[in-house]
Amino acid sequence: MNTILKDPFTIAVAYLWIGFVCAISFMEAWLKFRAPGVSLPIGLGIGRLVFSALNKVEWVFALAIIAGFFISGKTFFAFQNMWFFLSLFLLILQTAWLLPALDARALLHIAGAQVPPSNLHFYYVGTEVIKVAGLFIFSITLFK
Repeated sequence: MNTILKDPFTIAVAYLWIGFVCAISFMEAWLKFRAPGVSLPIGLGIGRLVFSALNKVEWVFALAIIAGFFISGKTFFAFQNMWFFLSLFLLILQTAWLLPALDARALLHIAGAQVPPSNLHFYYVGTEVIKVAGLFIFSITLFK
């Protein structure tokens, strides 16, 4: 059986994006707190830096996929691309709301303030899971 790639560039970018999110959000995020000598304020400081960088890299991936559509002349608003648009919407939601809210909470923790419980981390993890699933399904549609 011959598998033909409709758009190898977009597939590669989608899988790189998936890899970055999985490595950072599902592995680094909680492992850093298990390292000897990493206190909550230090871990939160590292997390702020890493997730800010991840967000910027995700935008590069999203824009690369968008540019790839226009450069290749493929239909951008095709139904098969809805999974990409779902992932893009979640990235926008994270950038505009979740990350700033989590960052503000981290700064309060670092400053030593008592921070009330919140579900923001659960929302963030949920958006990451859905985003990765959306990117994976989107990438599968790019195989003939």
